[in-house]
Amino acid sequence: MSDDLFPGFQSHWIDTEAGRIFARSKGDGPPLMLLHGFPQTHVMWHRLAPVLAETYRVVCMDLRGYGWSSVPRSDDEHETYSKRAMGQDVIAVMEALGATRFALAGHDRGARVGYRLALDHPGRIERLSLLDILPTSYVWAQMKAGHVPEAHWGFLSRPYPWPEDDIGRNPIAYFEGLMTKWAAPGDLSPFDPRAMQAYRQGFNEPSRIHAFCEDYRAGATRDIEADDADRAAGRTIQCPVQLIWSDFYLVSGTSGEEQHPLDIWRSTFAPGIRGVGISSGHFMAEEEPGATLTALQEFLGTP
Repeated sequence: MSDDLFPGFQSHWIDTEAGRIFARSKGDGPPLMLLHGFPQTHVMWHRLAPVLAETYRVVCMDLRGYGWSSVPRSDDEHETYSKRAMGQDVIAVMEALGATRFALAGHDRGARVGYRLALDHPGRIERLSLLDILPTSYVWAQMKAGHVPEAHWGFLSRPYPWPEDDIGRNPIAYFEGLMTKWAAPGDLSPFDPRAMQAYRQGFNEPSRIHAFCEDYRAGATRDIEADDADRAAGRTIQCPVQLIWSDFYLVSGTSGEEQHPLDIWRSTFAPGIRGVGISSGHFMAEEEPGATLTALQEFLGTP
């Protein structure tokens, strides 16, 4: 069971506009939110969260539509699963747990929620660590220009119900296929079997498959619009920002770019960003937890 992976953590069900959000928390230090990516849940942090909780008040939550959190009804404009809306869930959870300002580390989709939240509510985020992403609008622009394949982004963002129906024929095979492709060993060996059990619970549930697709549909529409509006207005992230990138996935696997990931962020939303590369597949918190933890601790500092 995934509970075994978070010894001593409290479980919370927090009511928000999106429904109930599930979170775990532990620690007495400064507040730190950890956000997961696709197609995982908060469980992806199980190798880092217990150690970070020794010095921080760590909160790990399931994004709306993922894990044990509610699956709100989607709307025709895809606003329900925009990263702006998901950011409001983060604020609601942290306020319910007594924190109005906090550090945030996010992986994949969670990192997209994190940088959107930092742009929308600059007073909330004290430090922001982004794991293995480039800005959403930048990635879509590269795909539309034909520089990189649309891959799962293009597939999942297609109109309802095409991807839902296709995935639904064999969802476990589809999602495990993605994880296998993005992990450096080319198999599922980096993942704890208890974590995989938690991930499969979401893979195999039709409403959550729909939520995953809505997440990507929002990425192709609402999230691009939000990014473009901030670029036009010259808005940048005001807090210190870190990027942790994987050389297997972000640099050599999917970016298709000669430009360095740090330079892409510096030219868009994070002029002062700093960071570190890790020899890892995309799931660095599970594939290379030691190096990922060290990078996070050096950036977050000692309370």
